[in-house]
Amino acid sequence: ARILSILPDGDSRRFVIETHPDFARFIAAKGSVALDGISLTVNEAMGSRFGVNLIPHTLTRTTWGRKKPGDLVNLEVDMLARHVARLMEFRT
Repeated sequence: ARILSILPDGDSRRFVIETHPDFARFIAAKGSVALDGISLTVNEAMGSRFGVNLIPHTLTRTTWGRKKPGDLVNLEVDMLARHVARLMEFRT
């Protein structure tokens, strides 16, 4: 996935991320994703883009404080979302 933008949002920073459409179907608002190994709650999901907020503690204790727009990050989608999608494939 790729970081599109980083904006201040109160005490945190809002990261807008874009992923391949094949993965976007597994991402929903209030769902979970892991980005570079950090589990985060999705604030909003729109098409192949989604937003997450990172608090100051996470920004200072991880590499996320050095991230910038255009950087690539490793995305892991929620396991439950993958299972539900798989079950939906078998609906008759």
